Amino acid sequence: MRDGCDNGGVKTAPKPPPLPLQDALDRITHNTRALVQAERLAVSEQASEELFESGIEDRILALGAQMPEFTLPDALTGKPVHSTDLLALGPLIVKFFRGRWCPYCVTELEHWRDLHAEVRAMGAFFVAISPQTQRQNDFTLQQHSLPFPILSDTGAALAERFGIGYNVLDAQRAYYKGILVNIPFVNSGFMYKDAPESSWRLPLPAVFVVRQDGTIAFSEAHADFRVRPEPCEVMDALAGLVPSSRPSR
Repeated sequence: MRDGCDNGGVKTAPKPPPLPLQDALDRITHNTRALVQAERLAVSEQASEELFESGIEDRILALGAQMPEFTLPDALTGKPVHSTDLLALGPLIVKFFRGRWCPYCVTELEHWRDLHAEVRAMGAFFVAISPQTQRQNDFTLQQHSLPFPILSDTGAALAERFGIGYNVLDAQRAYYKGILVNIPFVNSGFMYKDAPESSWRLPLPAVFVVRQDGTIAFSEAHADFRVRPEPCEVMDALAGLVPSSRPSR
């Protein structure tokens, strides 16, 4: 488990520093191992190993690369959101997540919810992107009181352009069915037998920091969905783009 890092930021009233994200994720893993049968967990862990062995982490959009331009519908309004419009206003944090069914993802989104005021105070914007339908993204937004937009990436098409899209393996599909996680319905609105193959596509959970010229300043994703970048590391990368907004340590 990685060590946490301190949470410097713009001047605000003193408050206790948040627990490292990875600590919260490790608690989820601990609780899951106590509740889910070992043979089922073994299937999920094997799928993560196979995903890593596929070399997907080597294909992730790297530092200095140009971010693909995108136009995706907003969960709340349904209106298209253009990446060029966002970058015209400031640097951008792009967060890909798997879905509202993933406790690791919603825990990470809640951490970013609590940091959102600091992100905005630094002149930057935060968007979360998932392959879920607009309706499911709206559920995510409302259930977790998220202040930032969630965009729908049908079939993880944009995730593919970022180098993080993949097809859920057959063994892991059976695992999700066994724990009553209906990914095709969440992603397409169809039940298993009628769902298109594209509804089984997911992104690696990933975070990118993008300069206003569209180049990548921070890039991190892992084949193991239980591991995520610490938000403070992302914020430090953002502070490098707007250094006057974050105090020295």
